[in-house]
Amino acid sequence: MTLQFLKFLLSGGTAALVNLVSRYVLNFVMPFEAAVVVAYFVGMIVAYLLMSRFVFGASGRSVASEVRRFVVVNLVAFALVWAISVGLARIVFPELGLIWHADDIAHFIGVMVPAVTSYIGHRFYTFARREP
Repeated sequence: MTLQFLKFLLSGGTAALVNLVSRYVLNFVMPFEAAVVVAYFVGMIVAYLLMSRFVFGASGRSVASEVRRFVVVNLVAFALVWAISVGLARIVFPELGLIWHADDIAHFIGVMVPAVTSYIGHRFYTFARREP
């Protein structure tokens, strides 16, 4: 495991924690499914700020270009997070009889799944060095 990947996991873990906490708070004012969406974007902003500064560094692209690329990679990851979180919370866990913090556990699992695919996307696409 490289130092860069460890920094990515630490930055991503911090963003994931922000995602999870914000989803928990948002659940007081909106349904779980909507809270997962809003919380994902809150976490994504934190992730971009941390990763662009501490993990990948300057790519030579404009911030707007990096942000667009970051959003593309994260939309793919978001599809995984939402499908896994909602699928576990609404289909799998009820079938298993799991009710104790089912939404929290489902969301935690959903947020953890795309770690490797997101790293690859960000390393080779979002923050890839722009050739002069």
